[in-house]
Amino acid sequence: MISTRTPLRITLGGGGTDLDSYYRHGGGFIFAIGINKYIHIAAHRPAFHGDVVLHGPDPESCTSAADLRHELVRTALQAHGINDRFEVASISDIAGGTGMGSSSCFLVGFLNALHALKGHTPDRQALAEEACRIEIQALAKGIGKQDQYMAAFGGLTTLDIARDGTVQVGSIQISEAVEAAFIDHTHIYYTGLRRDAAVILDDQNNAMLSDHADRHQAVSESLGAIKALGYRIRDAWVEGDLNGWGEMLHEHWVAKKTLSSKISWPHLDQLYDHVRAEYGVLGGKVSGAGGGGFLMLFDPSDGRELEAYMAGQNMPRLNYRIDRGGTQVLLGRDG
Repeated sequence: MISTRTPLRITLGGGGTDLDSYYRHGGGFIFAIGINKYIHIAAHRPAFHGDVVLHGPDPESCTSAADLRHELVRTALQAHGINDRFEVASISDIAGGTGMGSSSCFLVGFLNALHALKGHTPDRQALAEEACRIEIQALAKGIGKQDQYMAAFGGLTTLDIARDGTVQVGSIQISEAVEAAFIDHTHIYYTGLRRDAAVILDDQNNAMLSDHADRHQAVSESLGAIKALGYRIRDAWVEGDLNGWGEMLHEHWVAKKTLSSKISWPHLDQLYDHVRAEYGVLGGKVSGAGGGGFLMLFDPSDGRELEAYMAGQNMPRLNYRIDRGGTQVLLGRDG
């Protein structure tokens, strides 16, 4: 039996610039954190039972991996030459479709388990790129590279993406006191809303690939501004500039809304304006590509009034810390 644990992620800056349609023109930049909320995977190859069995939200049992509906599992198993006699179960600390990179997180953890079953220990870069090949190339999903890399590496991490798609991974080091201050004042609330990020990212991709010059130019300029803002956000964290980070979150909110009409929801827009006016919130962002899920808010106060108000809106606060380990094999290898 193999068990893996892989962290979900929160993007702090540069989101959207990890798409091929953007970075191939001038490179991309992501600043994100892996958090201590995980997707857990247990996998093994039974001695005699010949079926492929999936336990989880959408359970399946097939005689061949080729017949699986779960495209990530199907494609990964086929890539590793496994066609039968396989069983896997997954549990997530946070539901999918909430903007924390759950699909890629699952895939990285699953690939890590497949390698461990074979006695392999791939380096994190190779594991992230393998996941990218499956999602972006084999399955033609219109997503970027940040989720795969953040699942593999975790931590407080930067991703510099060259025009050819090569990713240079950097680790940001800050003191424990500064890290605690940023996290204590950067609240994350569960909105209860769920949406496939690929729908929103397709809007951005289509605009970047569009023959309509005005739409292409508008999205390209917005992503360029978001990339530049990502560098400034990184610098604010390194320098311990809490309020600067909060104000840049608001800049990000405004810039992100120009990318797609699906970025936010009217209810969240109204709530965001209200907490800025009434509770001193400096800025915020919606998790992932912007479809819902979690709402990040920076509150320079002790946060008690904001937390009480958000609880009254049926939006509980997520308690989190930074995970610095990335995907890990926690339990054994099959003999």
